[in-house]
Amino acid sequence: MNNKLIGLLAFSLLALPSCTAVGIAAGAGATAGIAAVQEGGISRAVDDGRIQLEINDLWFKYSVEAFRKLDMTVNQGRVLVTGVVQDPEHRVEAIRLAWQPKGVKQVINEVQVAESDGITGFFRDNWISTRLRTELTFDSDVLSINYNIDTVQGNVYLMGFAQSRAELNRVIEKARGISGVRSVVSYVKLVEGAESTNGSPNWTDGPAAGVETNQ
Repeated sequence: MNNKLIGLLAFSLLALPSCTAVGIAAGAGATAGIAAVQEGGISRAVDDGRIQLEINDLWFKYSVEAFRKLDMTVNQGRVLVTGVVQDPEHRVEAIRLAWQPKGVKQVINEVQVAESDGITGFFRDNWISTRLRTELTFDSDVLSINYNIDTVQGNVYLMGFAQSRAELNRVIEKARGISGVRSVVSYVKLVEGAESTNGSPNWTDGPAAGVETNQ
């Protein structure tokens, strides 16, 4: 699912002053409330929004074609870049530019060089992301707001924070169970202080966090 518009709207709402119209202020309050619930809080969400805006601007200035085919998720300074491009140079330059904004701590390259799946693939990927988001939202054992979901050519990329290893495994299994999913790649971290059921260290990071396939 394309995160560009979501990022632009969320950051814009967070940046609006309190003297704006009541309806807009309410929207900003709701967005701020969501950011406060997420790991990292409002200030981190604002920084992530700024990073996303700056990268989008750099991509657009570099190549409108590449900009249209790339997507990203930014979480606490970690940038996950996804998409499908036909020119290998676009892949290299997209990652180089993603490192440019201040505050970027990590850039994860999941850009594929391949032919596009076209409009059919776009709707399929969007349906998968929406279906998974819905399932997580209505699962009382999952804090869904801490998860970012992006789907490219049937490959589901997860990013964010899990409250426990059990929660993360539950999310991965839900993703794997959706029709059309080819693989699930997790870049989810366990929140500080959390432990997995077998007592392993409290940080996980993909692909060590799991590249799960349905094949």
